[in-house]
Amino acid sequence: MSYVVPIGPYHPSLEEPIHAKLYTEGEIIKDAEVFIGYNHRGIEKLAQEKNFIQTLVLVERVCGICSHSHPFAYAQAIENIANIEVPKRGQYIRVIMAELERLHSHYLWLGIAAHLVGYDSLFMHIWNVREKIMDILEAISGNRVNYGMIIIGGSRRDISDDLRRDILQVLDEFKVEHEKIKEIILNDKTLAMRTKGVGVLPKDVAIQMGTIGPHARASGVKVDVRKDAPYSSYEDFEFDVPVVEDGDVFARVVIRALEVDESIKIIKQALENLPEGPVNLGMKIPKVPAGEFTQRVEAPRGQVIYYVVTDGGQTNYRLSIHVPTFKTAPTVPYMLRNNSVADAGLIIASIDPCFSCLDR
Repeated sequence: MSYVVPIGPYHPSLEEPIHAKLYTEGEIIKDAEVFIGYNHRGIEKLAQEKNFIQTLVLVERVCGICSHSHPFAYAQAIENIANIEVPKRGQYIRVIMAELERLHSHYLWLGIAAHLVGYDSLFMHIWNVREKIMDILEAISGNRVNYGMIIIGGSRRDISDDLRRDILQVLDEFKVEHEKIKEIILNDKTLAMRTKGVGVLPKDVAIQMGTIGPHARASGVKVDVRKDAPYSSYEDFEFDVPVVEDGDVFARVVIRALEVDESIKIIKQALENLPEGPVNLGMKIPKVPAGEFTQRVEAPRGQVIYYVVTDGGQTNYRLSIHVPTFKTAPTVPYMLRNNSVADAGLIIASIDPCFSCLDR
């Protein structure tokens, strides 16, 4: 018999509101629809009434997990319009915060993935190890989320030599724990049984749908803004862009575990080679002229795009935000087809969705 099974908009296995309709025959999903729009806050419209400093505070709250990526993109757009050059030390600190955010975001999702397959001991272990990263973020910025580290022209806070040494030590400890977790992820039979062959997105379909971020890289698509269009001195760092070919939920787990290694590499290089000099321009911020600019950054979930238009006044004439979930959510109905209803929550969560970002 055919059934229509609703999931959401509020569901115990999904951390944000989304509504999906599953069209099933027995336990098997034959088709699906996804409905969004439960988190709309009118952020783009609000930005037209706020000045550039106020907008930094606003866009930092588009998403709690990616709260560095959004002001990072916005500030660079304004800096390009105003022809502002960020001091090298400020650029490096921005990169350090971006990669720490990637670590905490990937570990948050890895923990949720373990929880969704019923592996709660691994879930609690992953989130316990994640606290090391949250402690570093708090030590640098004073906050665990919404760090307030981005200002027009650089970084709000510096990293002292003592703090730099402490962070490197904690990263070494984190790396040891991560190797143990990666060993479990790659070799645990229970995790493999629940995730291998589930929610497959082939490479050709990923390309056709314009998928980005770890979701694309798990399907064999090598795309990463940090390499394709380097910004904020990313060209100074040696790191790889891991790619996994299988395109299933297991591949999405593995790709994030591998990306953690690369983020650790970048952070260590930035800390060990932190340039001398100021971290921002102080009070020497020029007037922002009329202009427009499109800035891309590689957030933890994938490419974030900010299109900013200014008219020479104190506020944004127009702000348009394009987020990773806009590109990954359309793949969900395809991935759900021919899978069981029991795997639906896991498949939807496997894109690491941020519906707050998407709805804004």
